Amino acid sequence: MSYYMYKGTKKLRLGYTTGSCAAAAAKASAFMLLSGKRLSKIRLLTPKGLIFEPSLYDIKMSSEFVSCAVKKDSGDDPDITNGIFIYVKVFKTDAGMSVDGGEGVGRVTQKGLEREIGEAAINGVPKEMILSALNEAAKKYDYAGGLAAVIYVPNGKEIAKKTFNPRLGIKGGISILGTTGIVEPMSDKAMVDTIELEIRKLKALGKNYAALVPGNYGEVFIKENITKENVIKCGNFIGEAVELCVIHELSGTLIVGHIGKLIKLAAGIMNTHSKFADARIETIVFFALTAGAGIGVLRKLADCATTDEAVEILKNNGLLDDTMSFIMSKIGRVLKQKCEGKIKSACIIFSNKFGILGKTEDSEILIKKINEEKI
Repeated sequence: MSYYMYKGTKKLRLGYTTGSCAAAAAKASAFMLLSGKRLSKIRLLTPKGLIFEPSLYDIKMSSEFVSCAVKKDSGDDPDITNGIFIYVKVFKTDAGMSVDGGEGVGRVTQKGLEREIGEAAINGVPKEMILSALNEAAKKYDYAGGLAAVIYVPNGKEIAKKTFNPRLGIKGGISILGTTGIVEPMSDKAMVDTIELEIRKLKALGKNYAALVPGNYGEVFIKENITKENVIKCGNFIGEAVELCVIHELSGTLIVGHIGKLIKLAAGIMNTHSKFADARIETIVFFALTAGAGIGVLRKLADCATTDEAVEILKNNGLLDDTMSFIMSKIGRVLKQKCEGKIKSACIIFSNKFGILGKTEDSEILIKKINEEKI
């Protein structure tokens, strides 16, 4: 059964999380173990209320255990785990229901994550889904003993290297995730959840300052100036990342990035993806006018295809410093408003061609604070 959603005008097929796949495989294995009957499919109600009815693969049955696999289907989402097989082995125990991770399922090695250090990276909702499936099977077949489910992903260790897991302190495999059981293609929520996870981890390590970088340009630049342990990659979700720093009560956040992305902050645009707004050149034109640029320069700026091209025009006309001063002043005000005065905030903008173009107030203070927290 397929479900769809729209992103703009695109019709996209929904997928199923690793949590749903593990829960389905656990339910199928438990039902087969207690009934002695082989199944080809299993029906699972996801937390979102949608039915998941996957086929079962590589079934192994005995009187003491059953294992099977469900193939991960990410729908139209470009997920690295799409097409992998999530296995669950269910075996009988004396009492109680339990869930653990085996080969290819990561283990938590640092504080700040949903699971404790040493536990398998199986998040709360998937774990409850699996326990519910085990209890459902026991009730259906009047079984009074215990059941244990072990999740394993044969190629999970290799796949995990291409995920955020190593950065988050999850080693040895992938995570079993999902709060709704459903994968929404190109989900913004998944990225924001990852940012929050990194901020929580930072806080759990006793750190109070975060350096936010939108992309690879920011990472390359920041390596030469700021300790990497405090760096969080936030993509286009600058507003959400700053809000999360406030929510989790950090003491300060420093945003570092290329002018092509961060110039948008001066226009109050906190999600810098072009699908929301692309006012880079228009913003530069406005602040160049504020700095006293003449109509000829403004027209040249308005015709620019890139921000680096615009910066060069400003520089050649002796307007760069004043224009950037106005831009950084506005960004500083935007960030303070976003933080509601609860934490310090600052921004550094640079260009690969021209180096640092501007810093807001408190930038140097935050760099010092971040570097003092080096492990």
